[in-house]
Amino acid sequence: MPRKPPTSPASAISTSTDAGSGKPLLLGHRGARRYAPENTIAAFELALAHGCDGFEFDVRLTADRRCVICHDPRLAGLDLETSRYHQLAPGTPCLPDVLEKFSARAFLDIELKVSGLESDVAAMVRDHPPQRGCFISSFLPQVIERLCATDKTLPLGLICDSQRQLAAWTHLPIQALFLERRLATAAIVEALHAANRKVFVWTVNRERAMRRFAQLAVEGIISDDTRLLIQTLGKENKIKPVSS
Repeated sequence: MPRKPPTSPASAISTSTDAGSGKPLLLGHRGARRYAPENTIAAFELALAHGCDGFEFDVRLTADRRCVICHDPRLAGLDLETSRYHQLAPGTPCLPDVLEKFSARAFLDIELKVSGLESDVAAMVRDHPPQRGCFISSFLPQVIERLCATDKTLPLGLICDSQRQLAAWTHLPIQALFLERRLATAAIVEALHAANRKVFVWTVNRERAMRRFAQLAVEGIISDDTRLLIQTLGKENKIKPVSS
């Protein structure tokens, strides 16, 4: 008999994915990265200015335990894991900066790229709970498990870009899956919804794909091209059927 997925605990932090009119949340990938430097305050502001509901961003840990916003393990030639925050470029954003500026204005997909920062992130999110909803997501199952052990009410999501990763979801205390677009077939989305899990799809940069995933009733679509995303699925636009 297949293992029953763990029951998701009720979250004390909003995980609302109601974007209105049954539409998915429209999220910028690392902000509006097609139009501004990724993972910067400017990119996050621009994603919201374009009309997005929020954005995804990446968190890593410096040697002096600062939760910096950066996708890659190196920033401007510096290894983040062995560098102290004062060595980085002035103004490099940290997680508290993002939470303070955007927790009242944006849905936040907080991706943890490394382990070891779970308790810090949990405390920061509790101090500045996102009012428009959030998920803390990761590719790393051990990060998700440690977050849950720290606080069982945190809204958690598993990021997948392979069938092998996707197969692990039933063993994890998650409420959402963040699927690379090629994994997000109609059958998989339907099965995850039947298991009471929310589905976000990344990175969706073509109009046809945006409309197709909206028709599948996914809870969120993440795109580099925030302007096209809003032009295609913004509040003033109806979800048009995709022609065969």
